[in-house]
Amino acid sequence: MSKPVIALFGGSGFVGTVLANQLVRAGYALRVFTRDRAHTRALWLLPDTEIIVLNVADEERVALALKGCRAAVNLIGILNERRDDGTDFKRAHVDTVQHLITACRQARVPHLLHMSALVADVAAPSHYLRSKGVAEKLLRDASGRQLRTSVIRPSVIFGRDDDFLNRFAALLRIAPLLPLTGAAALLQPVYVGDVVAILLSLIARPGAAAHGVYEIGGPAVMSLREIVAYVATLRGHAPLIVPIGGPLATLMAWCMEWLPGKPLTRDNLRSLSVPSVCTAPNALLEFQLRPTPLHEVAPSYLAGRSMRGRYDQFRENARRVRGARKSGQSQA
Repeated sequence: MSKPVIALFGGSGFVGTVLANQLVRAGYALRVFTRDRAHTRALWLLPDTEIIVLNVADEERVALALKGCRAAVNLIGILNERRDDGTDFKRAHVDTVQHLITACRQARVPHLLHMSALVADVAAPSHYLRSKGVAEKLLRDASGRQLRTSVIRPSVIFGRDDDFLNRFAALLRIAPLLPLTGAAALLQPVYVGDVVAILLSLIARPGAAAHGVYEIGGPAVMSLREIVAYVATLRGHAPLIVPIGGPLATLMAWCMEWLPGKPLTRDNLRSLSVPSVCTAPNALLEFQLRPTPLHEVAPSYLAGRSMRGRYDQFRENARRVRGARKSGQSQA
């Protein structure tokens, strides 16, 4: 009996890599769509996984490659854009969703799942959140008998390879003083494994509503300052965290837009002005899943280097002691 096939867009990213591994473990076959095969290197050895190099804008070819899929999952997204005008966000979040809706309809894929963000809205203060809101509207309007759509709306996601906590850990390693914009911003950090668990449940859930929106957050609401202070504690640092607000925060964000990787942008700052917390029932509780606390996972990778370094030093010292003892015994 052939395995059910799931199409994955954005499978080479942080969430996508975890989801791909869990889907294969759950007995699914995968078709991972990418524009550059090299980006999916982490998935090459996964069994029952086909890497398909296509541009999502090529709707006809994507539709042909989608034939026979039980569901398609869209994880394509960006956090920053080249200019502060919303153009790149529209291309990545809105245009991509429209292409996928068209391709799924042509291929008769019955279910399209999409990762959005908490507080996404067409009237949100940031280009990022507005583009996510427009994409959600497209999916809501497209849902019906032929195509079921599911939207997950997580808060900020953490996990071993995240670009959130790890970024602050890197900054704290080199900065005795950390100017922090958006320090009072409220977030509800959610573990990547919990986000993936919701996606797996939705994929396996037959006969659900034509369109569903699922908000996902962790068990605790924290300010950005509290999160950064917690990361500092795990890293064994005690930097002076200096909250920056008002025009100075905007200026700081503008300056950081010119740095490699854009650690912070003006649009990020606008997104932080809206609490990223669940305003509807947490989908994890709806699916009878326990939200994973930050403190149960973060120490395993944030404190890893310092703790592992101490452990390695302990082992090295023990080895030297054993070596010294053996040397003394042989000399005797």
